[in-house]
Formats: sequence, structure tokens, C-alpha cells
Amino acid sequence: MPNPTAAMLVIGDEILSGRTRDSNMHHLAQELTKVGIDLREVRVVSDDAPAIEAALLALSGAYTHVFTSGGIGPTHDDITADCVARAFGRHIDVREDARALLAAHYARTGAELNAARLRMARIPDGATLIENPVSTAPGFTVENVHVCAGVPAVFQAMVASILPGLTGGVPLMSQSYRIMRGEGEIAAPLAELAGEFSDLSIGSYPFQQNGAYGANIVIRGSDGARVDAAMTKLAGIFPS
Repeated sequence: MPNPTAAMLVIGDEILSGRTRDSNMHHLAQELTKVGIDLREVRVVSDDAPAIEAALLALSGAYTHVFTSGGIGPTHDDITADCVARAFGRHIDVREDARALLAAHYARTGAELNAARLRMARIPDGATLIENPVSTAPGFTVENVHVCAGVPAVFQAMVASILPGLTGGVPLMSQSYRIMRGEGEIAAPLAELAGEFSDLSIGSYPFQQNGAYGANIVIRGSDGARVDAAMTKLAGIFPS
């Protein structure tokens, strides 16, 4: 049986403008690989409601899980929750359990639970809350879409809260081999190797170091013995 699949939707003008460097995709890819969920697609969209809603529906229909990051804070441009509600035809309003979490948090910190902060308790009907042990304001899951914060520490905590409840598959195993030759020299033998081990993913990632060309060959698969066999064959073709 194939592994479950996933997509990620990164939301925010700050990502597309280059003001903020996204690190959440890298973290999510690593964590999903560990549990056997294959991350197949990542999209980045601006703070534009129609674009967010269209992407949500497209990704939700194509993959087992969708993870979003960004746009669930207290400011006017945090529109992800409203977009998710509209995309799935859900009513959205302040929910009592989310409000109670925020009220307790701000009471402990001595800050006011004002109208802006209360926006973070607006949850679409029928959603399941995602725990946020870092800053309390919850994410939520609607159907197969897991809505998470964009702040890396909070995103990572939310992913850690979500994953134990998901059914994974067979974790991918990965090995790499460094070859100090240009890709033009190694392309034909690599193609033959890929044909022989068609059940594996064999990727070539070139680099240049001190004027010399080389490539890191990465072999991935769910069967460790097959990965070992392909790596042994590769090393025989290109001895180090």
C-alpha cells in the first residue's frame, strides 16, 4: 500500500517579498519522512483570500493531508482562518474552548485579552483544535487541512501535536554518495542504475568545489536492503 501523501501551503506576503525566509517547509519535510507520509507539493501564496481558498481546495482534494503555515495571528492581515471557513463552507466565530485557553494564558502573563488577541480564538465550526504549548493560541484541523502558525517555534510545536494522531506509512531511508565528476560524465551510468532499481528514488545534486565539479547522489526508498544494494552498485561504478 502506498504511503499517505501531504502538501504544504505557505501563506504570507512576507515570504514572497523575501523579507522572511521560510524554514517551516524543511522542518515539515523531515518530520513527515520519519512517519512515512510523503510530502509531494509545497505552494506559497500571498495574503489574498481567493488565492488562499483556491489553493486550499486544490491541495485538499489531491493529497491525504494539507499543512498550512501563516496567517492565524491577531492582525488584520491574518486571514487564513476565514479563508479555510469559506473554502469548506463553515461558519466561523470565537469558540469558547479556544477563548478559555487564551483567557487563562493572558491572565497568567498579566496581559489583556483584547479584541485583536481574541481573533485567535475564531475557529470554523466542527474544527479540532491543535495544541500550541509555546504561545497557547491554537491551530485547528478542518477535514484534512491542518492550520498552523507561521512562527517557526510555534509551527514546530503544532506539527508535533498533530503527527501522533495521523496514520503514517513506511518511513523512507536515505543514503548519499559523493562523486567528484561532472554530471555529464555520470549521467548515463546513473540512468542505467535508476532503471535497474526503479523502485527507488535516485537523485543527482551537483556542486562545484575549488574549481572541480562533483555531485552528491542520493538514493531513497522504503526497503533498506534495496537501498544498500543500489549504493553498493553505485560505489562499484564510481569508486571513491
